[in-house]
Amino acid sequence: MARLIPAADLRGSIASILAAAGSSATEAAQVADNLVLANLSGHDSHGVGMAPRYVDAVQEGGLHPNATARVVLDTGALLSMDGQRGYGQVVGVQAMSLAMDRAETHGSCILALAQAHHLGRIGHFAELAVARGLVAIHFVNVLSRPVVAPWGGGDGRFGTNPFCVGVPLADREPFVLDFATSRVAQGKMRVAHNEGRQVEPGYLIDAQGRPTTDPGVVVVPQPPEGLFGALLPFGEHKGYGMALACELLGGALTGGGTWHRPADASRAVLNGMLTIVIDPARLGTQAAFEAEALAFIDWLRQSPSPEPGGVRIAGEPEREARARREREGIRLDDQTWAEIVAAGRRVGVRLDH
Repeated sequence: MARLIPAADLRGSIASILAAAGSSATEAAQVADNLVLANLSGHDSHGVGMAPRYVDAVQEGGLHPNATARVVLDTGALLSMDGQRGYGQVVGVQAMSLAMDRAETHGSCILALAQAHHLGRIGHFAELAVARGLVAIHFVNVLSRPVVAPWGGGDGRFGTNPFCVGVPLADREPFVLDFATSRVAQGKMRVAHNEGRQVEPGYLIDAQGRPTTDPGVVVVPQPPEGLFGALLPFGEHKGYGMALACELLGGALTGGGTWHRPADASRAVLNGMLTIVIDPARLGTQAAFEAEALAFIDWLRQSPSPEPGGVRIAGEPEREARARREREGIRLDDQTWAEIVAAGRRVGVRLDH
């Protein structure tokens, strides 16, 4: 079973829970807005279903409400920042805002952000950049229980390590590519498990390294030993290579650290993010960039396609989903809603939807 909840109602409910867990009203609203935007965009894996885990992480001490991003190094076009385990939706925006300012001043900026709690949908940061006419490239690692197996391996050794690119297109909606380097995001397995459905073959291995279609193997401990299975990288060795690049750049180079220890039961999810921001206007290629980008997109769209609406580019499905879900409401399965209600009760908030 599932329920449809208007986006505005969901924003209010999640904000009330986060505020009761210790966030200021402003921070709670910002995080809630970001989570609901992920649902609206069709990415329920990064949406309000994360709120119960955030409450757990706050209560454990791994997530610090009302923390701000601290500048560690600032040479103008180079920034190193410490998220201080604050909400990624807040400290990530603080860091990204400073990096965009620097790019507009110097032409480009390299941002190393370490120790941010879960940054959420990385495409959000690319959307901030393209809205200002800037190009953004993001490499992100994940410090949490390792849920992705290396190519040729049989258990989880690293996270879903997302990669993202945002490119503005003159007088058109932007290109925003945002994907996990696993075959599918971990959060999508949580959603599938909560909905009680199997997933496609080729996504998962169980705790013994055998192929499975049960998403529960990466969501709940598996009897009898209480072990977990793992996600597989997308594109075999190619996605695996991209995941390693995200770990080495988003984790090691930022100073945030990489995963190389046994898993624990901590509910905190820490991200490191290496971001490159470029201002095409300062690069001196603005006119050619705009003309060539549009010419190429138009060339793509001329390809014959059996799909309704023809060839699309990254970012379009999210924008279409936002319009539809803002109008119709956001569908949540009963298990996800029950987890949100339970999280509210833990901090003294009663939800009545």
